[in-house]
Amino acid sequence: MPWSVALPQELFASPILSVLTPITTGSLVGYLVNRRGTKKTYKSLKQPPFYPPAWLFAPAWTMLYGMMGYAAHHATMTGLAASSSPIVRDITITSQALYTSQLVLNFLWMPLFFGLRRPGWALGDILLLGANVGVLLRSWWKTDRTAFWLMVPYGLWLGYATYLNASIGVLNRWTIGENEKEE
Repeated sequence: MPWSVALPQELFASPILSVLTPITTGSLVGYLVNRRGTKKTYKSLKQPPFYPPAWLFAPAWTMLYGMMGYAAHHATMTGLAASSSPIVRDITITSQALYTSQLVLNFLWMPLFFGLRRPGWALGDILLLGANVGVLLRSWWKTDRTAFWLMVPYGLWLGYATYLNASIGVLNRWTIGENEKEE
């Protein structure tokens, strides 16, 4: 198989690995960024209307990562089945690269927002992420409606997260956390 920016085929082929990979990686990113004390920063932010409680993020993301992982597995198994047409197979291979790139963009958001404290950069990231997921959803609509519907909650959450990111940026004058001077 030629070189690809997609995750290894073995991850897509295994339902367990497909589900555990985004959950584990997302949890690791969250853990590494949270070690720096995002809870204090989170509480210090001016918050927009309809802002969720902090405890909601971990279970929501665990569920969303699991659903997106299973969607990727399902789309791969459906799209690469022996009975699939060459067009569906090509769309499936492209969707694997789209899925992988959306994971990368997703995993970059928290370090940009909380780690570097750059809500503007995080907003740029989440806008690219939303566009990527939109193209992925369109691909899966054509090839695997189950995978499409499994990703719809994620797409909706990204819309909500984009609202939160932009609102927090505006309300906090695009500055997050204390302006600490390190010597």
